Amino acid sequence: MKNNIDEINRNVYDIKNKDEYEFKIKKGITKDIIEEISKQKNDPSWMREFRLKALEVYNSLELPTWGPDLSELNMNEIATYVRPKTKLNTSWDDVPEDIKNTFDKLGIPEAEKKSLAGVGAQYDSEVVYHSMKEELSKQGVIYTDMETAVREYPDIVKAHFMKCVPVHDHKFVALHGAVWSGGSFVYVPKGVKVDIPLQSYFRLNSPESGQFEHTLIIVEEGASLHFIEGCSAPKYNKVNLHAGCVELYVKDNAYLRYSTIENWSKNMLNLNTKKALVGKNATMEWVSGSFGSKISMLYPMSILNGEGAKTEYTGISFAGKGQNLDTGFKVVHNAPKTSSVVNAKSISKNGGACTYRSLVRINENAKNSKCSVSCESLMLDDISRSDTIPVSDIRTDEVEFSHEASIGKISDKTIFYLMSRGLSEEDAKAMIVRGFAYPVSKELPVEYAAEMNNLINLELEGQVG
Repeated sequence: MKNNIDEINRNVYDIKNKDEYEFKIKKGITKDIIEEISKQKNDPSWMREFRLKALEVYNSLELPTWGPDLSELNMNEIATYVRPKTKLNTSWDDVPEDIKNTFDKLGIPEAEKKSLAGVGAQYDSEVVYHSMKEELSKQGVIYTDMETAVREYPDIVKAHFMKCVPVHDHKFVALHGAVWSGGSFVYVPKGVKVDIPLQSYFRLNSPESGQFEHTLIIVEEGASLHFIEGCSAPKYNKVNLHAGCVELYVKDNAYLRYSTIENWSKNMLNLNTKKALVGKNATMEWVSGSFGSKISMLYPMSILNGEGAKTEYTGISFAGKGQNLDTGFKVVHNAPKTSSVVNAKSISKNGGACTYRSLVRINENAKNSKCSVSCESLMLDDISRSDTIPVSDIRTDEVEFSHEASIGKISDKTIFYLMSRGLSEEDAKAMIVRGFAYPVSKELPVEYAAEMNNLINLELEGQVG
């Protein structure tokens, strides 16, 4: 009888369609290219000007040198905008067959039918499908693609767009500001509780290209939302780039959970930026799984601006051969009685490298705040690597703060014990790893927990990418 690890096949993620598109910008990053993207997208003048200013910032900033080596990234070999041969559709039946088949195989329509209040699907640089249950619209909830939001809700977008994540933050945020395309816009009015999750899925198909989707979520006072984001790409032998941006505004007494599984192929450089501003007595929860990608630099951030604000981060990274996943979390306590809990895990095998990099800053005015950080790393062999680089900047004595980190190899004694109970060595290792990952998977909706367990099985088998 086959075990679970043998039965799962990575092929569903590596399906790739012929590189057909309606329009593909020439490679590189120049003023002419930015103006052409803006023209193709029918930007209002304020957005065109924003893009050009972001390009100036991009050209003035250097590549980060403190993390993984990014020297193989050559922007002259990356096409920053690819428009597929379809428009935005509100009926799944209207999506072109090849694109629809891709999302069908990834399980998106099925998930929508079973457990989601709304779905957005992006293919290369454009959102190709969007829908939301009618009852949410009647409550004033807005869930649409970013381009529609720029046109139809300009005042809300202008007030929030890249205010949470300014273009000066780093070079790839500035790049994003210049070439962003696609993404999701969510607005939940005051007091509205969205009980069923919304989901966006981002699929990159075109080789030697980038995906730069922008996600902007505003949860007004006393409202609540669970938003799920998934992403994947097939494997090519040339570098692809992902430099998306996620901006989350959680107003006073509001609640937002943001769950994501990033499952890029191993030719992808994943240089994503995510940040949340959290108001008085509001709660921001992050659940994150990082799989795939050749290099990841990803550090979600919560800024606790209101008294009593809370944030919790639960994340896992899995690095195999040829992967360098540099991930972590940042939190800034800017008000009294704020609290943060960080629970980060990483697994490395076959020479993969995982780095946990974090920042905790508790400012002088954040008295009576609490922060707890736990970082655990599991190495499955003696050629893999795991590093923990925490920065703790505590500026007041009136706090409770704890940090614990553990790095270890998988226990031979535990494997021996499980084998003595009749498991094969492979099944014993898989059980240990799944148990290690359980605190993350239990926080995900059932379908996504199953996907994460499948990805773990694939990584253990060494088939991913």
